[in-house]
Amino acid sequence: MSSGITFSGFNNIDFSVVVNAVMAQASQPLTTLQTKQTALKSQSSTFDTLTSKLSALDAAATALGKGSALTSYGASVSDSSIITAATGSGATPGHYDIVVNELARAQVTASASTSPDAGTTSVATGGWLTINGKKIDVQAPVTLSELADAINQTDGVAAQASVVQTGANAYRLVLTGVATGESNSFTVENSLTGGSGISFTDTNNDGLSGDSTADNDVQATNAQLTVNNLAITSQSNVVDQAIPGTSLTLLKKSPSTTVGLDVKSDANDLQTKLQNFVTAYNGLQQFATDQATSAASGSTSSIARNPLFRALKNELRSTLLNAYGAETIQTLSQLGVEFTRTGSLQVNSAQFASATASGIKSVKGLLGESGAFDAVHSLLTQYTQASGMIPQAQTRLKDQVTSLDAEIAAMQIRLDRQRASLQKEYTAADLAMSQLKSQSGSLAAFANNTSSTSGQ
Repeated sequence: MSSGITFSGFNNIDFSVVVNAVMAQASQPLTTLQTKQTALKSQSSTFDTLTSKLSALDAAATALGKGSALTSYGASVSDSSIITAATGSGATPGHYDIVVNELARAQVTASASTSPDAGTTSVATGGWLTINGKKIDVQAPVTLSELADAINQTDGVAAQASVVQTGANAYRLVLTGVATGESNSFTVENSLTGGSGISFTDTNNDGLSGDSTADNDVQATNAQLTVNNLAITSQSNVVDQAIPGTSLTLLKKSPSTTVGLDVKSDANDLQTKLQNFVTAYNGLQQFATDQATSAASGSTSSIARNPLFRALKNELRSTLLNAYGAETIQTLSQLGVEFTRTGSLQVNSAQFASATASGIKSVKGLLGESGAFDAVHSLLTQYTQASGMIPQAQTRLKDQVTSLDAEIAAMQIRLDRQRASLQKEYTAADLAMSQLKSQSGSLAAFANNTSSTSGQ
């Protein structure tokens, strides 16, 4: 913008005020276009937020769709101090009697000798220690702690070393297998020399420690159990293969106790998934309420009155109210998922408990293939997929924004030219007025001189 121009004292008017007033009037169409463009951009951003809400709702619906909720099972055991159980994919309902005869254990082999301390006395100055074929060389004096560190820093050693105080001024090197099970047992060949010395029990005098039960503080064992009288062994106390789709964790050996395990349809899991869906839907409902409030206040970024958004809300509500299947429970409200007066959803726990009291097979049609939540997923996909209605609406908005970019740029050029033309015209007028003022002054002086001459 140019600096202010005055009419050379002729009438002391600031020309910039005149130009700005004229241009403010001329710029109103430009302001209208810019306001419209800002509104379009805001609406596109609002559609992004809507898509995020719908994605959350779709994820919750997918967790309930295609009958997945009907294959949710829970496991209960009669004595959780002996066994715990967890169900997963592929679980099948049934009752199982389980007896834990033995737990899987890792081998523990401690040094037979002791050292008066862990970090001062040298227990070896040379030689090596071989654990299951892995050689740990000692080329300088080492304490018990330093020897343990050397073992733990050697890759592929089948045992983890630690130093344990077993009495007053008595420290032992303890080797513990890195995994449970008989196949993870290990042997120790001691070829260390010098220092105060370190030794391991070798009951059969074959030069190896750990290969006899008496050599070890804990012998490596496999888990042994029976499931419905079928004998099973496992390297680990987590047993995944004994019962399809169910993982057992063995906690205590108890050969005289039969633990009952029941795998049943899990209504609690279904209720949790329904609540997740309700939460996601209510998030969408709150978004719709906020959009309506924004529209009522005159916000141009609101999509509350957009036909696409209104159609989505109506179709989604109808989908949730429809009946599905031919079983006794055909609607979500019968299952306890019901609309409130404000349009939100809630899970009526009492109704849900009543509907699932005899199991969840009664809702097979409602929740199974082509049930309510599959229908919700299909509906949302129509709106959110790459070629869906929301992306298409956003593309149209972006096209309008781009088109307005060209209009705004062209109009700005015209306004700039208009301002320059006005400045040129008024500058010329100012110059002419200045010249007239000068001429007026000269004529006044001439008149005064003439009058003075005549009076003499």
